[in-house]
Amino acid sequence: MQFNKRPLKQKLKTSGGRSASSQKWLQRQINDPYVRAAHDQGFRGRAAFKIEQLNHQFHFFKPGKRVVDLGCSPGGWTQVAVRLVNSIPENPLVVGIDLLPTAPISGAKMVQMDFTDDKAPTILWNLMGKNKADIVMSDMAANTTGNHSLDHLRIMNLVKIAYDFALKVLKPDGVFIAKIFQGGTESKFLLQMKKDFTVVKHAKPDASRKDSSEFYVVAMGFKGRHETETN
Repeated sequence: MQFNKRPLKQKLKTSGGRSASSQKWLQRQINDPYVRAAHDQGFRGRAAFKIEQLNHQFHFFKPGKRVVDLGCSPGGWTQVAVRLVNSIPENPLVVGIDLLPTAPISGAKMVQMDFTDDKAPTILWNLMGKNKADIVMSDMAANTTGNHSLDHLRIMNLVKIAYDFALKVLKPDGVFIAKIFQGGTESKFLLQMKKDFTVVKHAKPDASRKDSSEFYVVAMGFKGRHETETN
């Protein structure tokens, strides 16, 4: 994916009754090269470039791989996965779940529900045709409260739920990818991942905003577990 990263430096002519925070967010959006590139290339959001850049660095997407996308809305990560694993409607290799609605994507099967619902893992497992996954990826994030410590704990809770699911559905040598925010408790979690995977890396793609504390962990070479069910 190529695009012009030079900022346009456009300014909004009027606030139109918007709050100062909304005005600032819109100002950033119109000057964001990844927002423009996503629109130009038919992606549903700038996050598509994050997973594409992670894949360029770690090469986890390959034709025929089965992928689970946790927190898939609006669908940018799913779009990239479908293209790079060659998922087609007749044999969809990508499944996704999100609390928010996600418009259909050819080559993917998606369900709208809360992933933290106790029924979600079984529903996903059935959506996968009870086939184990090669990749489980999560771009989930809890709604922010403005309290950095609390927000960190909330997203780490989501990551741990995603990780528990991944341990049950990944094939040996599988890959787990997740968004994490820096805050202190992630260190212990990363140590646990190193026991379950042969390689654990973390990275901040260029598409991640510089002022964000987010980074991504990429765990490769799942050592395998004996579970064959998600419940």
